[in-house]
This record gives sequence, structure tokens and C-alpha cells, in this order.
Amino acid sequence: MNILIVDDDKGIAKVLTALCTSAGHQVVGTLADGAALEERLRELRPDLVCLDYQLPGRDGLALLQAVHAVSPAIDVVFMTGSQEADIEQRAADAGASGFVRKPFSQAQIVAELAAIAEARARAAAADDEGPAADLPPPAADAAAVAPTPVEAAAVDRGTVVVADDSAAVRLMLKGLLDNCGLRVLKTVGNGAEAIQAVRSLRPGIVCLDVNMPVMGGLEALPLIRELSPETAVVMVTGCADRAFVAKAAKLGARGYILKPLRPAYIEGFMRRLRA
Repeated sequence: MNILIVDDDKGIAKVLTALCTSAGHQVVGTLADGAALEERLRELRPDLVCLDYQLPGRDGLALLQAVHAVSPAIDVVFMTGSQEADIEQRAADAGASGFVRKPFSQAQIVAELAAIAEARARAAAADDEGPAADLPPPAADAAAVAPTPVEAAAVDRGTVVVADDSAAVRLMLKGLLDNCGLRVLKTVGNGAEAIQAVRSLRPGIVCLDVNMPVMGGLEALPLIRELSPETAVVMVTGCADRAFVAKAAKLGARGYILKPLRPAYIEGFMRRLRA
């Protein structure tokens, strides 16, 4: 992979460069802040960005969004020494492909790069997302997307709708599901659009992100279950604590997929779900 390193600590940037190179990757550039990030992304066209959180100017979460605005296909390893309790979940929900806490070891960096390289390889055959023109504009409340149940027999168990507000997650998850032999009918950006997609496409599975604008996953979940009881709803989340798992199960979720996405986990989960 071609890698761009964004870290204001020159020593860490040097160590990362050596570790990435020793793992067989090419470091195409380093930046001490995100001031010229978008320009450098277009110039260098990296496959992956190692991105520090605490940077001068824009922080890593803002820069993560900027990376994916340039190209959702660029993977991001989010790196931080911050002790904020929810920072890993926030990075995962924003579309980070990996997460490393500082100080890090050589084994951690090599393992994270290997996991991302594997996910990229498995998802490489995925087609680009199609336009969302066949869906009406997203509704602002649950009442506007009130469900009308569909025929159970019309549900195709080998088909999927993916709902996530991160274009990078949608792109990667689509590729990994295609690799599992499933057919992704539609990818959408919020729960209201997911409900509309279920009504029109009748998928066998919905992969539903928890934190989304307009309508979140836990709000959309019972409406999807009412609309299409035979559709299996799988939550996609950066944090699966006990309270969340219990609440999602009570609302009818069949399980959850953890972010960052990992091919072996998704393949095993989908195999069990379809069995």
C-alpha cells in the first residue's frame, strides 16, 4: 500500500515510516499538520493515511472526514495517545479502518496494516456505489416513513441493504459482503433511507449503523422489523457494550458487526446468520 503519514511528532513519523517500509509498504509522504492535506491526497493518491488525533489546526476527527471527502476508498489508521473514553468509538463511527493507541509497538502497527490490506484485497472486486436517485428524499421523522408490511415470501435472503453515514464504511462493507456471496442492493446514509430501501427492495438482510443523522439505527430498527419481519437486521457499531447489545436484541436485531470492519469476522457472522 502507498501510505501518507500525518503526525506533528517528527520522531513518531520517522518510526512509522521505518515500520511501514519494513512491512513492505511505500511511504509516499509525511505531514506535520492537516493544512495542505486535501491537496497532498490528490497529488500523492495514497491507499492509506496514518492520522494522528491531536494536531495543530484541525484535529484528527475533522481530518478523517476531509480524507473521505476526497476519496472514501482511502483507508485511515487513527492514532492517538488521548485517554478520552469514547475516542476509539468516535473514530470508528467516522469511518476509520484501524485504531492504534500511543505508545505503540512494532507488532501493533504491522498487524493493523496487515488487517487493512486483507480487507482491501477482499473488497477489491466491489463495484462503485450507484446513485440514490431511485429513493425519495430522507424524511425528518419516523411518522413520515411509517411502515406498510411486505410479503414475507418476497424477501430474498441473499440480498442486503447497507445503511451507514460514512461513505468509506459503506464502500468497504459492500465489498466484503459481495465477497461473502451476498448481493448488496443499495447503500444509504441514514435510517430513514434504510426504511425506504426495505420497502422498495425487500432485502433479506439490513446492515444498520447505530449513529446516523436524520434517523439513527436504533430508531429505524423497530420500524424495519414491523415493515419486513423476515428481514434480518444487523447493527453496525464502533462500541458493543452490554447495554447496547441488550437494547438492540430487544428491538429485534439479529446481532452486530463491529467497526473497524474485519473480513474474517464478517464472513463468519454472515455464515452463521444465513445458516
